[in-house]
Amino acid sequence: MTVIDELVARNARGPEAEPGLPAPPALHTAVVTCMDARIDVYAALGLARGEAHVMRNAGGVVTDDVLRSLAISQRRLGTNAVVLIHHTRCGMEGLDEAALRAELTDAAGAPPPFELGAFASLEDDVRQSIARVQECAWLPHRDAVRGFVYDVDTGRLSEVRTA
Repeated sequence: MTVIDELVARNARGPEAEPGLPAPPALHTAVVTCMDARIDVYAALGLARGEAHVMRNAGGVVTDDVLRSLAISQRRLGTNAVVLIHHTRCGMEGLDEAALRAELTDAAGAPPPFELGAFASLEDDVRQSIARVQECAWLPHRDAVRGFVYDVDTGRLSEVRTA
């Protein structure tokens, strides 16, 4: 049995869907965080299913695709607040982006068309992510944006101040 087969089997044994749950998140909030498997976003924020949109990628970086998702989230599904979360011991912090880009180029015969998003400082990248959301003209709600660092050892959030 493959890992994918196991996951499908778990789904068959798992919790039922919640029929009638509306698409717009009940808390009108979108969360952007890292794909790191150590982060249970729902537990970390005390979220229940249907309360927030959760977007994940390597590093929790605000990419063009994250801005696209936030635009849809805000303009079509009623979110008006954005929570940005990076985390301690993240593999994107200090990643040698040039070396990985070279490795990907060698493997595929062409450079990747996307930025990898490595960063030198968690706090500085959270500030940059906040600024990117606040400066995005396609987002109607840019005032309620806050950024945090999640400690993977304690499970606690620390807010990153912008000023």
